[in-house]
Amino acid sequence: AGGDGGPEELGAGVLGRGQLFAAVVDAFMEKLVAAGSYQRFASCYHRFYRLQPELTRSIYDQFVAQLQASIKEEIQEVKKEGNLEELFNSLDKIVEESKDWKEPAWRPSGIPEEDIRSAVVPYLLKHKSYLQKVLKEKEEENRKLAESVLAGRDQIAKLQQLIDTRRQAWQ
Repeated sequence: AGGDGGPEELGAGVLGRGQLFAAVVDAFMEKLVAAGSYQRFASCYHRFYRLQPELTRSIYDQFVAQLQASIKEEIQEVKKEGNLEELFNSLDKIVEESKDWKEPAWRPSGIPEEDIRSAVVPYLLKHKSYLQKVLKEKEEENRKLAESVLAGRDQIAKLQQLIDTRRQAWQ
């Protein structure tokens, strides 16, 4: 294997995302330690190295160990605060469920107006049909009320005519 730590080498299809993340962190740590080799450290402190090479090595080893521990602690804190393990597991489940899909997943087109339209139009059509239903109900209610008002006016007109007829008969 090439040793580049790519997803194929790490078994991305086999490992979960949490394990893959841990493997990436480990590869990062290895490359970080390799980049800050003992030779580079000793060359930076060459005078001290010439005087006490064993102590320089001990300081380097302590420095690297403390750096690795500090980085791992920070990464654990980020994983804990961000709830990464649960998110990785959730993402693994989503990917596993999507393997059975026959049609490709939706991807944004890059034009926000078109992308939002696909989500908003069905809602607006549903809302439109709801409003049309409510409008029909209100129109029917108004028609019945109008009939009731007209019937009431006819009743008032008949009563008014009866009153007029009785008044004339009384006079």
